[in-house]
Amino acid sequence: MALDRWIALILLGLCLAYGYTAWFAMDAGLAPFMKRAPIWPSTFPKVLSILGTIACLIILMGIEKSDVKEAEIDYRRLHEYKLGQAVLLLLLMVAYAICLRPVGFIISTISFLFLGAFILGERKWLLMFSVAVVTTLIVWYLVQQVLGIYMRPLPGILGD
Repeated sequence: MALDRWIALILLGLCLAYGYTAWFAMDAGLAPFMKRAPIWPSTFPKVLSILGTIACLIILMGIEKSDVKEAEIDYRRLHEYKLGQAVLLLLLMVAYAICLRPVGFIISTISFLFLGAFILGERKWLLMFSVAVVTTLIVWYLVQQVLGIYMRPLPGILGD
């Protein structure tokens, strides 16, 4: 069996377990007043599990394949790919997750976007910084003010 089908089989198992949890375990603990609501907290996980299961079954049955193509990634030439960038981005994501609470959302996110663009090869410093600042402030405003989810914008030392 091809690699994509093995991955689809593993993801199918995860989607089925996720769906079981969404359909049976999540709904059991709902408060009585929430059981009459049209949308429950488990609605989105149910939809995700159904769509994931359908996508995995399509891959397992081979419906999406038209012609057999040669593999796009040649594992014998793995050293020629830019693995350093991928590893650095993964490390940057871990550092972002660790620094998000103590450093604050705004500084952490601006740094993450700026350094991520630098790792990927962008060298227009002013453009990188302005895009990082504008994007961060828009996302912070939407999450904080529109959705009402509190995120510490600055480090605790500077105040909330």
